[in-house]
Amino acid sequence: MSPRDRDETIKAFARAVNLPPAELERWLRTEPSRAAGQHKGGGESTGHASGRRIVRLQRTRKADLSDDDVAHMRKVVGYVSRHTAQRPKGDVRDTRWRHSLMNWGHDPLR
Repeated sequence: MSPRDRDETIKAFARAVNLPPAELERWLRTEPSRAAGQHKGGGESTGHASGRRIVRLQRTRKADLSDDDVAHMRKVVGYVSRHTAQRPKGDVRDTRWRHSLMNWGHDPLR
């Protein structure tokens, strides 16, 4: 990945993830967070696991991010972009759609 692509991904991640690390950590401890998303074999959902990684990424210095970290940031940006385009009609405050996005670090009501 070129340095320019890396920087653009990091900037896009910062725009997509609008929950601060401490707030995202609190959210991830809630039952609605654990219930949202696709669960493989009854375990943790993909989004919930991603949320824990997002917290770590937010707390990592830019210079210390690995290529794998930046690849996950790109995945987060893509997910947030695709999922926000599928916004359901009506009040989304207490929906699985919003809860899933929040697991990925993005609160669409902000």
